[in-house]
Amino acid sequence: MTLMTHPDSVVLLEINERIATITLNRPTARNALSLEVLKLLPQLLRQANISEDVDVIILTGSDPAFCAGLDLKELGSTGANLGSGSGADGRPNSDGVRGPFPLLDKPLIGAVNGVAITGGFELALNCDFLVASENAKFGDTHARVGVMPGWGLTVLLPQAIGLRRAREMSFTGNFMLADEALTRGLVNHVVPHADLMPFTRQLAKDISGNDQLGVRQIRRTYGEIHAAVDAWSTEARDGAIWRREQFSTEKVEERRQAIQKRGQQQ
Repeated sequence: MTLMTHPDSVVLLEINERIATITLNRPTARNALSLEVLKLLPQLLRQANISEDVDVIILTGSDPAFCAGLDLKELGSTGANLGSGSGADGRPNSDGVRGPFPLLDKPLIGAVNGVAITGGFELALNCDFLVASENAKFGDTHARVGVMPGWGLTVLLPQAIGLRRAREMSFTGNFMLADEALTRGLVNHVVPHADLMPFTRQLAKDISGNDQLGVRQIRRTYGEIHAAVDAWSTEARDGAIWRREQFSTEKVEERRQAIQKRGQQQ
């Protein structure tokens, strides 16, 4: 195994057996998306995508979380991680596509090891498919924080679990546990926590054993058929209106503190 980044980096890249593993690495912050993470993550995804030693990419998080979404402390302070050019604000990213990832040719598997919340949930939804640890939990808390989806949640979540369940998750902010996520079709597999990476790597090896030009063409075809371009544009439009008329870093900070206070009282 070759570690391509410094072990203290906020995002790690390892390449082994033609599989690139990208790990969000801010465990004490539940791998929240700071400006630094939002800059490094697409860089490493591009590096894995162009590497001749990689057929499949896995995205995961350092335990105990997959990703808690945008770093609310940073968002409530400067708001820099909302307008970082990553597309988190709904605009096309630097590759000209909407969503959290650069333009990729290779399959991307999400290995969800813990909570995937709001923007972190959107990271997971943008993967080609998901494998979940028994510890995984999924939640859309955009409405609690007062931030609108920018990475396609209103498109991708209904595609995965159906419109009515997606509305319930978004309106309530309630969490979906791993077993229900499997039943609803959000994830492909739920495995014991210790088995998450070995199981996901075996699926990646199964993909790697196929004709790679064929795999990538099928991926492109799936992407084109299910792109829902107009729906993504609508989400971006409504998000832009919300940010212009309703969003402020002060309100986000107030809501963040209220959420923390509720958590301490429970």
